[in-house]
This record gives sequence, C-alpha cells and structure tokens, in this order.
Amino acid sequence: MSNHENSLYSKAVLFAVVAAVTVLIGTIVTVFVPMFTAGMHPKTDNLQPFTALQLAGRDIYQAEGCVNCHTQTVRPLKADVLRYGEYSKAGEFAYDRPFLWGSKRTGPDLARIGGKYPDEWHVQHFMNPQAFFPKSNMPKYTWLANKPVNVKGTLAGMKALGFPYTPEDEAALAKATQLDAMVAYMQVIGTSVAKKEAIVYDPANVEAANPFAGKAEAVAAGQAIYKAECAGCHGQNAEGNIGGSISDYAKTGAADADTFITLANGLEGAMPAFAGQLSKEKIWSVVAYINSLK
Repeated sequence: MSNHENSLYSKAVLFAVVAAVTVLIGTIVTVFVPMFTAGMHPKTDNLQPFTALQLAGRDIYQAEGCVNCHTQTVRPLKADVLRYGEYSKAGEFAYDRPFLWGSKRTGPDLARIGGKYPDEWHVQHFMNPQAFFPKSNMPKYTWLANKPVNVKGTLAGMKALGFPYTPEDEAALAKATQLDAMVAYMQVIGTSVAKKEAIVYDPANVEAANPFAGKAEAVAAGQAIYKAECAGCHGQNAEGNIGGSISDYAKTGAADADTFITLANGLEGAMPAFAGQLSKEKIWSVVAYINSLK
C-alpha cells in the first residue's frame, strides 16, 4: 500500500478545502490587513478636513461634472511639473471621498490651483471664462452667483464624513452662494503640499537690460502672449482689472530686470509664475511689449 493513500494528497476534496483556506488566509494577511494600517493611509503634514463651505463647493464641482474636463493630479513627469507644479502625493487626498483625480484634460489640471490666483480671479473666471482665455470652451456659470448652497445636504455630508464644523460655520453657509462655495473649494485644492516652482530665476543672473529692446517683432510677440495669458487680470488694453494697470506700471520706468523677475517668478497669491510655461525669450518679449506702453 502506498504511503500516500491515507494522506491529505489522496483526498481531493479535503485537499481543495485546505488549499482554499490557506490561500484565503494569505490573501487576508497580505492584502486586507495592511489596508487598515496607518501606513496605507498617509496624510501630508498640513492637510486639514474640508470646511463646510469647501465641501459644499466640492459637491457642486462633482454635480456640474467638472471632473470630466479637469484632472486633479500632477503626474511625476517633467512636462506636468513644469506646467502645474509639484507632483501629487498620496497623503494630500486623505479626505477626498471620492477621489476626483479625473482622466481627461479638456481643461487644465487643477491639482495646484489653490492659492495660485486671488478670489476675484475665480469669481470673474466662473462668470466668463472667455474673458481670460478667448479660446476656452468652458461654459459660463453666472447662475452660481444667485443660487444658495444646500445647507442641509452639506451638513449631512460633514457628519457622514466626520468633518468638524461649528454653529458659526453653519450660519456662514446659510448666507453663501454656490459661487462662494466653488471659490472656497478652488482655493483649498492642493494647498497641503508646499508650493515649489520647477524653475525660479535668480535676479543676479538676469540681464539688466532687455536683449530684445526696441525690436518690433519682439513687441508683437509679447503682445500676443499678453493677450493670451495676462489680459484677463490686467485688461485687454492693459488698463487693469483684477491686477493693476500695466500702462501705469510701464510709465513708472521700472527696470527691465525687475519686470522680468516678476513675470518669471510671479507674486505669491496674486500672480502665477510663468518661468515654467514661457521660455526666457518669450518673457523678454512680454517685457518689450510692456515697455512699448510708456
């Protein structure tokens, strides 16, 4: 008689059950148990739960289908980092339920939009995107300014997600419009990760004078860039809007190098940096255009 006739290997049904149990235990230990450990749910140091107004804006963002046109994740690729900023970290999405990473960029990525522009920029952009970007196919959201926030639904969401809120938050929510909520949400996206521009110009290494000064082709190129990138904030004719009047700025006689650094490195919370989007030559062309307004 074989030594294996009464062993586990000779009993197919028992062997199958034991094998299945072993695989199941292994799956639980290697897949499901780690899901409940802290290491699988990282949080960036500065991450905070959404406020009631921010969560209301996030709900509107989903309801309007914004995720169908905008991603919220910067890939660790040179082109992405140059255009949008620091690549996305797992820990910055701990309170995002569901995640709104998206998969299509009909419009730009929004992962680093928080704090990039002042509130008024977002207000005007929602009201008329084409005033900022003439070729934009984003619809106008003028009605958001007249529609109140769903207070009951938002507070129910805050409770379900375990986010803290105060009676003062509830009172403020009752007075807010959906436009207020959307702006609040835009301004918090990606702010738990420290801003880090891919390219920052050192003033000491910038030419004192514009190498394209007085060149008509540079002025024309700079004007085209201004119309595409700057007119929304500073006016189509440089008369000023959200940002100051560029015509008035030109008349101050600011040094070319100072203007270049402002355009390249931006102003925190007021004006985005263009060093990652525009070449040095293109930035100097904009400086040439600005100087032509004197």
